Amino acid sequence: MTKRGAALALILLASACGGGQQDAPVKGDPPASPAASALEQAAREAGVVSDTSASPIGLYRSRHEAGLDSLCIVPSDEPGKMRFALEAAFGEQSECHGRGSLRRSGERLVMNFDRSACLVVAGYEGDRVVIPGALDVECAALCNKRGSLEGVSFPRVSREVGVARDARGRDGEKLCL
Repeated sequence: MTKRGAALALILLASACGGGQQDAPVKGDPPASPAASALEQAAREAGVVSDTSASPIGLYRSRHEAGLDSLCIVPSDEPGKMRFALEAAFGEQSECHGRGSLRRSGERLVMNFDRSACLVVAGYEGDRVVIPGALDVECAALCNKRGSLEGVSFPRVSREVGVARDARGRDGEKLCL
């Protein structure tokens, strides 16, 4: 073996053994120090950083000049699943509404609408649920006229199950059953 080949083999062997260096932190690893954890907790409490570990159960609402957008999320009888209902208004006659089952997958909420082939994978930011800007064509059936759920976001107004269950829709009926 030449000197060059021996040097290359030694470099490869050293890199395979790690060379004594620690690997870079992987997402999900515990914080490097208790101070970092305290800083992150303080940022969450101050509202600077969203707490995506919190349960999505609650009421989300946004009032705007075209109307009121509402989303309620309540526990389900099925383990690991929840129920939801939503309404989004785009003027007096244009709106979207639907309900179904929901399950959480990390920072995403998988919304499976009843009586529809529409399946939405929404972003969950702790205090806000965001519908993606592009949806399957099946989701258009949830809306009338020129309404669309694409890009609608729902900011959280309550974490209470009772508040979510008592929420009323535009027609005055309970939103979440």
